Amino acid sequence: MDKLKIANREFNSRLIIGTGKYRSNEEMVEAFERSGAEMITVAVRRVNLTDRSQPSLLDFIDLKKFSLLPNTAACYTAQEAIRTAMLAREVGMSDWVKVEVIGDQKTLFPDNEATLEATKFLVKEGFTVLPYFGDDLIMAKKLIDAGASAVMPLAAPIGSGLGIQNPNNLRIMREQITEVPIIVDAGVGTASDACFAMELGVDGLLMNTAIAEARQPGNMAEAMNLAVKSGRLAYLSGRMPKRLYASASSPIEGVVR
Repeated sequence: MDKLKIANREFNSRLIIGTGKYRSNEEMVEAFERSGAEMITVAVRRVNLTDRSQPSLLDFIDLKKFSLLPNTAACYTAQEAIRTAMLAREVGMSDWVKVEVIGDQKTLFPDNEATLEATKFLVKEGFTVLPYFGDDLIMAKKLIDAGASAVMPLAAPIGSGLGIQNPNNLRIMREQITEVPIIVDAGVGTASDACFAMELGVDGLLMNTAIAEARQPGNMAEAMNLAVKSGRLAYLSGRMPKRLYASASSPIEGVVR
């Protein structure tokens, strides 16, 4: 019954995975299956959209099992992101889009203001927009006001595997944002990172490199699947309070001395 709800759709899985960096298409397909994910994000600029006689990344995604989430990776301006999203919809990929506008070539940090600009435009054009941005509460609220169907703050730089660098920022977002899901995107390196993020109360995770660059991507995909479920269940269960001093596991009240 605990489903992830984005816009007008529900998902059983709270994990979204990507398609880049795999050593082979076979490893990628195995990771899809073992991740339990129901949504796959695809960089529009990596997909062959013109010559249908040539192989395409989309040939390896079973669209009966998985929904596509096109993303605007490698766009450096709002205008580039808008054009990329419009192209994806025009060729029939989806009218959902992960908006990603990079602001710095070395760190790959997002340009939050350009992301907001692209989000406003694409929402007006009828897209379901999931913007990727820095872990900034105020920007999250602006994106929601612009019509974003979810907000996707980074945990650490893209592909870094550093894990959750600013957990308090995510805690604050969780406390103040209830209108749309919070989906952590970028920086998760292993299953413990995924579990920790979910224990903070975020609604889902998007990841790629942590699975694709693992020695055994299929195994890591399954580990991430379990970690997301475990972290979500722990969050819903409510952890015990932290205490400075010991507290006996077996109460001494009623013990005969």
